[in-house]
Amino acid sequence: MTERHGSSVASGSAAAPVDAAARRRRRRRRLGILAALVVVGTLPWWGAVPLRRLEFFRVRRVVVEGTRYAEPTEIVSRLRVDTTVSIWDDVAPLVARVESHPQVRAVRIGRRLPGTLVVRIEERLPVALVASPRGFALVDARGVTLPVDPSKVGADLPVLAARDTTLLRLLGSLRDSLPALFAEVSEGRRGGRGEVVLVLPGHRLLALPQVTVGRLAEAVAVAQDLARRGLVAAELDLRFRDQVVARLPDGS
Repeated sequence: MTERHGSSVASGSAAAPVDAAARRRRRRRRLGILAALVVVGTLPWWGAVPLRRLEFFRVRRVVVEGTRYAEPTEIVSRLRVDTTVSIWDDVAPLVARVESHPQVRAVRIGRRLPGTLVVRIEERLPVALVASPRGFALVDARGVTLPVDPSKVGADLPVLAARDTTLLRLLGSLRDSLPALFAEVSEGRRGGRGEVVLVLPGHRLLALPQVTVGRLAEAVAVAQDLARRGLVAAELDLRFRDQVVARLPDGS
């Protein structure tokens, strides 16, 4: 009995150092993984100078993402990069060159190893087709003409007879907040008393120049309520405080 007990104690003592050694190995493994992650994560800072000297990291491809109206070839041309440029070079000058494009609102440039630059574009989007002496021009919410030929992009946008900044700002707010309503607007103009007139299929909206998107959303709700009752308004008038006046085709 005594010998068996002694043997049991000896076996337990041998297991303890084994468990401790396993824990030490796991700890070293975790520390190694953490160190590797730190090295990889900080590579763009400490490793940029030596890495940019390596031919392996020369720019061989440029990918342009996010363009709808701007030509990707124009974006690449503005970068002015060739195979002497490393992807580890400072991208700030490249960002500045692309941002000088009148169609570009913002740009971010990333890297895809070993030799690809990824240019992500946020464009200035048109909100209307505005009549001009040379035909129609695509204009954004700031009233700036964008360098895009409408005949080449097939833009389905509201038509304005003049560059009205109030209407353009309103259309920009509609595009961002009420895209379904914006998509239905075929024309924007001023009424005889300076009110805003938005023409939609089968009816029009009248509002004061300072109308908010919230008020326009109320008009949408009224139109939907009328539709549920089988009615269509010829005109929805928002010029009266806290009211939406619906005028039916028969004048009621």
